[in-house]
Amino acid sequence: MIKVGLIGCGFMGGMHAACYKQIKNAKLVAVADVREEKALAVAGEDTKVYATGMELIENADVDVVDICLPTYLHTAHAVAAMKKGKKVFLEKPACLTKEEGKLLLDVQKETGAIVQVGQVLRFMDEYLYLKKLNDTKEYGKLISATLARKSPLPGWAWEGWLHDTAKSGSVAHDMHIHDVDFVRFLLGEPDSFKTTVARDKDGVLSHIFTSFVYGSTCVNTEATWDLPADFPFSPSFLLKFEKATIVNDAQGLRKYLSDGGCEEIKLEPAFKGENDIGGNISDLGGYYVELKYFIDKLDAGETPDVAPLSEGVKSANLVLDEVASVGGAKI
Repeated sequence: MIKVGLIGCGFMGGMHAACYKQIKNAKLVAVADVREEKALAVAGEDTKVYATGMELIENADVDVVDICLPTYLHTAHAVAAMKKGKKVFLEKPACLTKEEGKLLLDVQKETGAIVQVGQVLRFMDEYLYLKKLNDTKEYGKLISATLARKSPLPGWAWEGWLHDTAKSGSVAHDMHIHDVDFVRFLLGEPDSFKTTVARDKDGVLSHIFTSFVYGSTCVNTEATWDLPADFPFSPSFLLKFEKATIVNDAQGLRKYLSDGGCEEIKLEPAFKGENDIGGNISDLGGYYVELKYFIDKLDAGETPDVAPLSEGVKSANLVLDEVASVGGAKI
């Protein structure tokens, strides 16, 4: 049984806690949050509650430290957990700056710690389907792709931390990084990129567009969280292969064959579960799959390698390069 300590019991921490309840070879034995009521809400009867994450790292009898804190707190807690000899699950983005990313990798090398980053698209059914199509070339070479992520301004963040670029890095680091990481997972490092952005009245980056070039393949990405409050959270993609175009949007996952015809694609979910706690996602599917993968690898004495720390840092660094190319998250 893998003993888990969860730090941060807000929206994402609540999602992780719900997943651990379904993972038979994991047990949530400790939680920490500066808001006691949040910690108590996810704690079980025999779960130890700590006032801070550092207190949990220092004192809890756990194998894994799962960090679901605001981005600006990721590095300090991950470093402390690695130095304490714990395995670490670190929510995305792995880091807020390149200096933090280097520190994380240096400490991992020094300690030999196992760290997985919560780049959840690498574990979601529809994105794994795309990965399979690209790897097998079932419909030929990928010609072009568009991936988008659109949302109203998130209002659930503790003390509004998401709205402070010094703490969140903006929509680029919080939302756009999902599609950036998946593009890297699919195609590797781009040959080049071009970024354009829109900003709000305070000069904060609120809408980002980046085109990545991979030889003759062009991939366009878009993310915004500056839409009206009633606009639904809307992730989508369109990938054009030589013999088919794959689309996922509000109408579902579909395949348009180049020689004619449209087919609805029905994927058997790897996991079914809901946990509606006030964020923009309630489906536990991908979160369960990534945590189950992490726990199963540890239980087998193996090292998880689908979303390791090195990959999380590379994706964060690419986003940082994009943002730097347009003058920063705030001007």
